[in-house]
Amino acid sequence: MRIEPIMPRILVLDELSQDGLSLLDSACDLEYEVRTGLAGEQLRKALAEADGAICRSGVKITADVLSGNTRLRAIARAGVGTDNIDKDAATRLGIIVMNTPGGNTISTAEHTIALMLGMSRGIAPAYASLLEGRWDRKSFMGTQLAGKTLGIVGLGRVGQAVASRAIALEMKVFGYDPFLSAARAKELGIEAVDSARELFPLVDFLTVHTPLTNETRNLVGAAEIRMMRRGARLINCARGGIYDEAALAEGLKSGHLAGVALDVYATEPCTKSPLFGMPGVLCTPHLGASTEEAQTSVAVEAAGLLIDYFTTGAIRQAVNMSPLDAKTLEGLRAHLNVAYRLGLLLAQTDHNPPHRCRLRYRGEVAKRDTRLLSSAFAAGLLEHAMDTEVNIVNASWLLQERGIELVEERTSDLGSFSSMITAEVVRGDQTSMASGTLFGNNMPRLVQTAGCDLESYLDGILMFFLHRDTPGVIGKVGSIFGAHRINIAQMSVGRKANRPGGDAVGVLALDSQPPAEALAEVLALEGVHRAWVVTLPPAQQMPAWMGR
Repeated sequence: MRIEPIMPRILVLDELSQDGLSLLDSACDLEYEVRTGLAGEQLRKALAEADGAICRSGVKITADVLSGNTRLRAIARAGVGTDNIDKDAATRLGIIVMNTPGGNTISTAEHTIALMLGMSRGIAPAYASLLEGRWDRKSFMGTQLAGKTLGIVGLGRVGQAVASRAIALEMKVFGYDPFLSAARAKELGIEAVDSARELFPLVDFLTVHTPLTNETRNLVGAAEIRMMRRGARLINCARGGIYDEAALAEGLKSGHLAGVALDVYATEPCTKSPLFGMPGVLCTPHLGASTEEAQTSVAVEAAGLLIDYFTTGAIRQAVNMSPLDAKTLEGLRAHLNVAYRLGLLLAQTDHNPPHRCRLRYRGEVAKRDTRLLSSAFAAGLLEHAMDTEVNIVNASWLLQERGIELVEERTSDLGSFSSMITAEVVRGDQTSMASGTLFGNNMPRLVQTAGCDLESYLDGILMFFLHRDTPGVIGKVGSIFGAHRINIAQMSVGRKANRPGGDAVGVLALDSQPPAEALAEVLALEGVHRAWVVTLPPAQQMPAWMGR
């Protein structure tokens, strides 16, 4: 008896553009079924009988619905964000999660411009007045965009697309992105500034295109609004929560803000808000990607990702898996972890936009595939600053997109360690550096920073302080943390050129996050030049793309 091979079965969990379904139809080596509106036990059972799944944002693929699944191998998200998928649970089960980051760019940028124009000209209330039988031209005096200043926080794909359209409308564009070099900004016609706060006093209009992180949550609140020109207008088509919505309402009531246009909200679905109905407000229900073209693009891309995976084994745009085979990954994982942690560290050392990164590989590690190690460093450097998920696949490209040069140097000569990775990030005329190595087989350690040799953990909460190498400084720093009940797990100190009395660096591994008051007291000490806190993952925690 002949047994026919079982074709991979794809489950489409949300409404998908017909073009995407047609692409699945054309794939002769797999079958698919559209089943929308599933949740809970129904969803769990359906996924247990599928090899792949395509979703948008409607379905929630949680750890519970993945529990016990031994068949599902890949999930494609038709869109950018994958917050509705439990990626840790998927990774533990060996399920690849892929996304389609490019499909929504133009539609979101156009919606940003549409909201800016609609808010400036009072289009929605003017139309409403006509529906009420009124011809009231005097009540709807608008303002033109030409000649106005637009500030953009976040200059990734969408931010750059908004900038090009605003320039075409004869606006002057200022921008801030922690990873867009001034040279690249100039090429795009954008005048770069060094911080979001520097941007606020300059703008007539402000738009944000960043992920929602601890750093960007409530990025604009009451204090920031007061920094802006009276009559400023704010737009958000990125993530709800970046603007403090209560502060926006107060800014409108006081007359300091002339307008607010939102497509996203801190809590969604959002049908009630103090902003709704206020003069100068224009709001839409998360429509940034709601165009036929965008939905077609992400649907076709998502379908293509699964077709390629199930027919050729190709993994593209995975957000939770390494593209490396298991043998290569196992041999490189420990050094990938060092490079990744150096990127995370240097991202938190200086917040000015870099224009150049240099990786120096010395010893045995120089004989490895250093391109992958450099990509791991880039992934750490960019992890908390991008509007898309960063991994070893896309990190180097994201640096290149922002005009940041990434160069490598290799030497097989042994130094103090059998292998050492040194990373340098150049920002203007300032260079931040750090060197890492492995102790044993898998213990990452920091062995050099700020030109000083030392030995410190590369995990947990670390406080760095640059100081004059004079008696009493270290003791006073320790006393400050003792007074604030912050336990010091480890301390390491290094001198420049190993000369007493010169510049030195100290690194404290802390058991808890220090309060701002403690950091201020350290900075106030005589002989302390600078102090900052870096937060790194626990020692054994690695990103999903690095494997477990």
